[in-house]
Amino acid sequence: MARKTMVGAAALCVLAAATTTACGAADMTKQASPYAAAAGTKTVTLSVQSWVGARANTAVAKYLLEHELGYRVDTVQVDEVPAWDALSQGRVDAIMEDWGHPEQEKRYVEDKKTIAPGGDLGVTGHIGWWVPKYFADAHPDVLDWRNLNKYASQLRSPESGGKGQLLDGSPSYVTNDKALVKNLGLDYKVVFAGSEAAQITQIQQSAKDKKPFLTYWYEPQWLFNEVPMVEVKLPSYTQECADKGAADPSTVNCAYPTSPLKKFLNADFTRNGGKAARFLKNFQWSKDDQNAVSQMIAEDKLSADEAAKRWVEKNPDVWKKWLR
Repeated sequence: MARKTMVGAAALCVLAAATTTACGAADMTKQASPYAAAAGTKTVTLSVQSWVGARANTAVAKYLLEHELGYRVDTVQVDEVPAWDALSQGRVDAIMEDWGHPEQEKRYVEDKKTIAPGGDLGVTGHIGWWVPKYFADAHPDVLDWRNLNKYASQLRSPESGGKGQLLDGSPSYVTNDKALVKNLGLDYKVVFAGSEAAQITQIQQSAKDKKPFLTYWYEPQWLFNEVPMVEVKLPSYTQECADKGAADPSTVNCAYPTSPLKKFLNADFTRNGGKAARFLKNFQWSKDDQNAVSQMIAEDKLSADEAAKRWVEKNPDVWKKWLR
């Protein structure tokens, strides 16, 4: 999922990987890739965030760049905000999935012009609070945030003490949840699972035991195929709330926005990256495409390369137009 940095551009980025894969072990906050911007070499360096949907994008892009266009591709794991710095400096060439960072866009795209828009990914992202469908079916009014306190006692955990538990993923996620709990007067405590993978495990176990839970979660995400969940309606997102939250995140009291996910490229790479830059701009697929690759990585335990290979073999009608 930042997938989330301010209410105006929700961001949920993760530091811990959902599953272990071969894609990029380097942390760009500590070192640069040796392949980025290497003169005279046919290489591309892609930033890869560790939530599985973003890793699916990068896996398919990497596979096609290598097998169809003949590039050497390096992937490096980097958190969402440092990724913008690395992209601006040319240490990475592209970010394949950004959930909205208006401050970074203004600084690097509009003012410094060191980063260029790479077009829409084709996937719409949305963050919210979710309960399992079996619990919503039994208690339909839980889907209105105003009734959440009524169910706090059923949603307690050892970690939340006497309050209801709102399950988040990694402490590195930049979310509005603590502000929302406080500003909406909810008798809940935000509890971090530690990573996307740990959060998925907790959700799966609760679903297996038919236990109620309330969780911060997001679309697109393959887990909905396995554990049907229904979104709790929070106060409507407004631009006024977004502007207020951008100035002071502790004031946020409205829902997360729905965000078309976008790609960004290093400006020099956009001009000089040839077929690779053109390919990455053309890369656009659906939520179902992304979820299919994500599920192969996270649930079926395939390597990122093998998941990409299988998707590519089945979907030439989707990716061949990216090569134009």
